[in-house]
Amino acid sequence: MYLGYVIIYVADVPATISFYEKAFGLKTRFIHESNQYAEMETGQIPLAFADEKYVINSHQFRPNRKNEQPAGAEIALVVDDVEKKFKHAVDSGATAVVKPIKKPWGQTVSYVRDNNGFLVEICNAVTG
Repeated sequence: MYLGYVIIYVADVPATISFYEKAFGLKTRFIHESNQYAEMETGQIPLAFADEKYVINSHQFRPNRKNEQPAGAEIALVVDDVEKKFKHAVDSGATAVVKPIKKPWGQTVSYVRDNNGFLVEICNAVTG
């Protein structure tokens, strides 16, 4: 077994793709002509977005909304310069949650919320 991809359900797939390109510099890997599913290049594991109406109709879940608490999940984007990428994300419309801080184990982490209210960690790699 292996992790094939991570999917975040959103109200507007094209708007989310555009946001992630602008705020985080990710590249679109694939977007279906229906605009209801897309994948972004993130290394080995793609980050996917799917229209939330597909899961709402068949499951009970709380959709991601900017004006509500974030879901109990996050994605982490590993970068070389956390402060620079955090500032760029916020300047591009992400909502600042936690400014970059250094953890006791040497890693610098920060948190923002995306255009849907989903939590995104911007951090550097853990070393040692």
